[in-house]
Amino acid sequence: MRKLIPILLLLSPTLLYAQSAEERGLEIAMEADRRDIGWGDQKSDTRMILRNQHGQTSERKMHNRSLEVDNDGDKSMIVFDHPKDVKGTAFLTFTHATRADDQWLYLPALKRIKRISSNNKSGPFMGSEFAYEDLSSQEVEKYTYKYIKDDKLDGRDVYVVERYPTDKNSGYKRQEVYMDKEMYQPHKVVFYDRKNALYKTLLFKDYHQYLDRYWRANKMLMTNHQSGKSTDLVWININFRNGFSDSDFTKNGLKRAR
Repeated sequence: MRKLIPILLLLSPTLLYAQSAEERGLEIAMEADRRDIGWGDQKSDTRMILRNQHGQTSERKMHNRSLEVDNDGDKSMIVFDHPKDVKGTAFLTFTHATRADDQWLYLPALKRIKRISSNNKSGPFMGSEFAYEDLSSQEVEKYTYKYIKDDKLDGRDVYVVERYPTDKNSGYKRQEVYMDKEMYQPHKVVFYDRKNALYKTLLFKDYHQYLDRYWRANKMLMTNHQSGKSTDLVWININFRNGFSDSDFTKNGLKRAR
């Protein structure tokens, strides 16, 4: 009588190993990161629309540039152009994957460069509903992850992944990310504060593809559920590979940023 081949040998190797929710979540985050490597540098103009709890709005205009950094987080600079009371204000970020980010804010009225301490990263950026930490590049190592489920959002297939900041000074306990299965870009992020209460929701709208590969949302809409305030960022004139270098992102250059 022929010996029976053990059933385990007939099974696919993938069936022998049950991937955990944490491993699946990390896998999705790493794939999103892999698809967004190689863009080099980027610049754009931005409108910031501030809306209070009564629906009254005010608007600011700024321009931005960012630089991709190998083996670390990206560098970025935001310079305010309008209105007059914030014109010349400049914000510089050196994101780091495994340690606290370096951030500086230049205030022209005081002619002073202020370093943003790690304890203040959860504070509001220029009176908006975006925190300083929201303006850093979202490096994979900044979080641990947990896959929750597959879902649909506005007709798009998405993964829902929870991520937990590794920085003890983060203003968030956890975030729910709705990641597009095709673009591997987020459509929505729901933020929970340190007490695990619903805090803010960020929506990404009007995606466009650049260089036949890189997806960017032209609108980012942040709503603070606790205060009733919101801030919209509208990105205009996005351009890649402008020839920026490290010398375009220096602390001393903040005072000369235009």
